[in-house]
Amino acid sequence: MESLITAAARALEAGDPLGALNRVALRNDAPSLALRGIAMAQLGDLARAKTLLRSAARAFGPREAVARARCVVAEAEIALVSRDLGWPPHALAAARATLEKHGDLANAAHAGHIEARRLLLLGRLDDAERTLAELGTAPLPPASRVVRELVVAGIAIRRLRTTDARAALKRAGSAARQAKIPALTAEVDGANLILDTPAARLIARGSEHPLLLGEVERLASSTALVLDTFHHVVRRQGVVIPLGTRPVLFALARLLAQAWPADVSRERLIAGAFRARHVDESHRARLRVEIGRLRTKLKPLADISATGQGFVLAPRKTRDVLVLARPVEEKHAAVLAFLADGEPWASSALALALGISPRTVQRALDELARSNKVQCFGHGRARRWMTPPVPGFPTGLLLPTPLPKT
Repeated sequence: MESLITAAARALEAGDPLGALNRVALRNDAPSLALRGIAMAQLGDLARAKTLLRSAARAFGPREAVARARCVVAEAEIALVSRDLGWPPHALAAARATLEKHGDLANAAHAGHIEARRLLLLGRLDDAERTLAELGTAPLPPASRVVRELVVAGIAIRRLRTTDARAALKRAGSAARQAKIPALTAEVDGANLILDTPAARLIARGSEHPLLLGEVERLASSTALVLDTFHHVVRRQGVVIPLGTRPVLFALARLLAQAWPADVSRERLIAGAFRARHVDESHRARLRVEIGRLRTKLKPLADISATGQGFVLAPRKTRDVLVLARPVEEKHAAVLAFLADGEPWASSALALALGISPRTVQRALDELARSNKVQCFGHGRARRWMTPPVPGFPTGLLLPTPLPKT
């Protein structure tokens, strides 16, 4: 009978869940329950998989700490796939420590990769890198190398290091071919698409065109004055002026930058920044005040001059003013960016990843659902939200991240 367990395990390692189930479907001992749980996870029945894995963990005896730890790692992976980011990370850390203590370095590394992917989703790039570094450079099976390189590529994409990302994805593709697991090959192919999909729009001198991720990276080191709508900053090379907490000032700056080198009328500035339908003297007075505040903020990089019709931006030490805009303007772009990976998300997980309140996320999801941009299934805590991938929404760039280090 042990030969059946071994054969089922090898089938799962090769990405053949049906072959594994054919061998252990009628058995209820602890190893069979664990293998059935992993098989069901590979087939997409995550709820059933979680139940089987928990049953297996309870069925293993007190001397089978390694087996129980492997069940915890498998359950953590299911939580990651189902975007249950609130799943207790300390349980995964304890399981990883147990596996390392008993010499199961391959599964310990897998646990570390799961934690790194979770940290990547949460935008904690430094912590994800640190987790990978802790795993060392010990030889790994091909499937584990694929996962590791995907995390490395994800971090590089988020930090706008496209050369590093392409190198990591090339290594991932090579490992995926060795592993001969179609799902891993498809995941690598999907990650490569991000690098070849328009990631932003460049608006300059009244015209616009799409930018690939590599072009966005090169823009970060250009000498142009850039208004960045992803991070709500105005920057030129190493000088960054944040305006994320001043939406009115950012709106005024964007209107001036998009029109440059032309000026913008007072009426257009008032309508765009204050959302006023009818302009009166109070709006003009407020505009003078806000322009004064914006002029003070932008002093290191640009001046704002009055004209007969309105105001014009006057950049310092550069002849170019560029606006880096999202590929698609959407009120809830950050929420859609997470859902664009095609995985089902809980609203609580979205709140964790976005760093905002669950209620704010729920309002955004309800609004997106009314416009048929997202769908939900399940009820209560089991409710999940998802959407087909949105063209022009490369998740890696749209997720909230720090600016690239210069």
